[in-house]
Amino acid sequence: MTQLNLAVIAGDGIGTEVVAEGLKVLEAVSASAGLTISTTDYDLGARRYNATGETLPASVLAELRGQDAILLGAIGDPSVPPGVLERGVLLPLRFELDHHVNLRPVKLFPGVSTPLAGKTPADIDMVVCREGTEGPYVGSGGTLRGGTAHEVATEESLNTRFGVERIVRDAFARAEGRRGKVTLVHKTNVLVHAGSLWQRTFTEVAAEHPAVSTDYCHVDAASMFFLTQPERFDVVVTDNLFGDMLSDVAAMLTGSLGMLPSASLDERGKGMYEPIHGSAPDIAGKGVANPLATILSVAMMLRYSLSEPAMADRIQDAVDKVLDRGLRTPDIMSEGMTEVNCEAMGDAVVAAL
Repeated sequence: MTQLNLAVIAGDGIGTEVVAEGLKVLEAVSASAGLTISTTDYDLGARRYNATGETLPASVLAELRGQDAILLGAIGDPSVPPGVLERGVLLPLRFELDHHVNLRPVKLFPGVSTPLAGKTPADIDMVVCREGTEGPYVGSGGTLRGGTAHEVATEESLNTRFGVERIVRDAFARAEGRRGKVTLVHKTNVLVHAGSLWQRTFTEVAAEHPAVSTDYCHVDAASMFFLTQPERFDVVVTDNLFGDMLSDVAAMLTGSLGMLPSASLDERGKGMYEPIHGSAPDIAGKGVANPLATILSVAMMLRYSLSEPAMADRIQDAVDKVLDRGLRTPDIMSEGMTEVNCEAMGDAVVAAL
């Protein structure tokens, strides 16, 4: 590919700040490789909702379908009631564009402090394969009978053989290119129907991959082992809700939410790339956000949507060099390091390229 048609949704809060640095790095690495970047900005998020009442118009969704990739900063603002933007923008993007694979690599970078005593980058290197289009987030059912002391609320979780099998197969394929281990995380002792579907599918697919070792953890046990034995995990496959929670737990292994990128992919490799952190309205506009998760998301975009692993590796190497120099944004600052702001960190990665 010689031209990338990129949809940019900077969104809310620090989204605009970190996306600017991600684009800066993308432009730098693409210029040396002869790749032309054509960007289209989309105003989606709190600003648009507060001005027009719109979340994701059908016309915008149609345009996004025609783009090669989407770079998203963050969605969310206290001026909008909770759930409006998540269900109005984020979830429709995933469901309508069939982003069934949500990849969240968890990697401790050399020199970055982790709250886990004695753990090193060799111990913390996994990827969470989260199913992205099913589970309780689909909003397909449930009831709320409120207004009394006996208020009752139910939520329906949708799990299909088709959806489960394709994320499980993806996890095994990824494990074959890594350390050869897949761990299924669920809660089969309580969620007996969905748990049975996941466990049976996992077992059947595992039989096709005899060289890959397997493991199973209940989600509560996995949360504990993430913090006590992170070296136990290579590829973790799980459902939408558990993957959401576990990857946030895993983020702290790397020192900060600001260090974790993600990719949401369809079956053709087209997808949306975003840091896993939120819009962080409390620090928006202060210039202290960590752009590395967004910059690393750009590397994932080059790897998966453009099949340009060499360009992705260059960005990864540049981030390594910057951290080796001791540069830190406030969220990962430690004694003896040099604190820089969001823009300076982006500039440093460009210089390292």
